[in-house]
Amino acid sequence: MTDRSFPRGLRRTHGEVAVLVYLAICAVLLVWALVVTVGDDSGESMAGVIPMLATAPASLVFLVLPDGPVWFVTAVAIGAGVNAAVIGWCARALRRSDRPDPAS
Repeated sequence: MTDRSFPRGLRRTHGEVAVLVYLAICAVLLVWALVVTVGDDSGESMAGVIPMLATAPASLVFLVLPDGPVWFVTAVAIGAGVNAAVIGWCARALRRSDRPDPAS
């Protein structure tokens, strides 16, 4: 059994500044899309496309979910979480490559 707890793992994957900025942008885009969609009388708002594209490709997998605001928010949240984990992994990998190789 490992000694890693869920909060520690979450902090490790989502603790980078780039990840936090990305998640903040996704949250702002999601709130904006919901406000614009609720305020649109015609029902033809395309504001939901922006947060879906910001969290693609992971959120696009969830386009097969039933229509509704709950499923839309779920798709964007899962897509943002997956992309944030990838951004965090890339940031850690780039930071590790800055260290000098001890074998040389």
